[in-house]
Parts: sequence; C-alpha cells; structure tokens
Amino acid sequence: MSSNLPVYDMTIGEFLKVAGSNSHVPGGGNVSAVVATLGASMGAMVASLTKGKKGYEDFQAENDLILKEFLDGIEELKTLTLGDIQAFDEYMEVFKLPKDTEEQKAARAKAIQAAGQKATLAPLNVCRVCLKLLEVAAKLAPKGNKGAISDCGVAAIVLEAAIRAAMLSVDINLPSLKDSAFVDKVKSERAAIFVQAEELKIDILHHMRARW
Repeated sequence: MSSNLPVYDMTIGEFLKVAGSNSHVPGGGNVSAVVATLGASMGAMVASLTKGKKGYEDFQAENDLILKEFLDGIEELKTLTLGDIQAFDEYMEVFKLPKDTEEQKAARAKAIQAAGQKATLAPLNVCRVCLKLLEVAAKLAPKGNKGAISDCGVAAIVLEAAIRAAMLSVDINLPSLKDSAFVDKVKSERAAIFVQAEELKIDILHHMRARW
C-alpha cells in the first residue's frame, strides 16, 4: 500500500480492513489524523446545530467563524493524513538505497536523516492542528447549543487523545535523529502541546458540565 491510499474515499469498513492488515499504512500517525477529523466533526456538528437557532442570536457571528474553523481544520487534517502516509512511505524507501561504496553509504545516511525528520514533522503537524481545533472548541463550549454541548466535550476528548496518539509517531523517530537542535526543538514543542491540550480539554469539559 502506498501514499496513493485513498483514505477518505473508503468506507469505514474498508479502512478498518486495510488498517488491520499487514500493510504499513495506514499506521498510527495516519489513524490518529483520521480520528482527529472525527473529533473536529463533533465540534462542527455543535456549531451547525447552533447556527440560526433561537436563543443564540448574539452568538451567530462568532459561531459562523467557529464552524468555518472546524470545517477548514477537517480539510487540513485530511491533507495531513495523506502527507503522513507519504512521509512514512518515503522513510521506508530510503532504507533500500544502495550502500556498497562509502559514497553510497554517506548519501544513504543523509537521506535517512532527512526522511526521518520529515516523518517526524508529519505527525507533529497533525498535533498542531488538533491543538488549534481544541482552542476553537474552547470558544464554542460556553456558548454553543446547550442541547448538543456534550458533543463539544466529545470533540475535546477525541482531539486531545489524537494528539497523544499522533505524538507517539513523533517519539519513535527521535532516537534515530542525529540533529540534536532539531530533536530538542521538537521535544520542547511536544511538552508545550501536551500541557496546552490538557488545559483546553479540562476547560471545555468544565464549561460543558456547567451547562447541563
């Protein structure tokens, strides 16, 4: 299976069948990104159910922006899903490069490092978008349609979980990367993302429960 995998053209059943097979894609990063789109869709649903509803007139302009941010985020995550598949494909391919001569060995080692960094940034980008969508959900939770607000909580839990899941695909690559500055920068951002995501999730769930 290659980077041409049409993830979002599959039925759920087809996707699960391929994900559970011996194909190296979809793997953890790709699956995490797909899960993230489901979390974002729950936020979009709450915003959609708030749109034009009586009692939420003062929130309509902001809600329209929130809905757009969720829908744009879903499209961004779909693109990143395919990007993660491609990055992992490329990472697997560089290990097949020849290593018969010293020049070939050096070129192969350089290509492995470059592909490893790309394969690290792909799932990290998924985490970045999930964090952005958690910020959007935090704007919706205090004001969105009360009758559907539990799904804003679902969005928060799923998006935060997707961050932790996708970050495992970051973590597994770091030990093999020799650029210490790159590794340190990723680790620093990783720690900050975890803290912010947890705080946002707690805030969203607090507002959700306060409106029951």
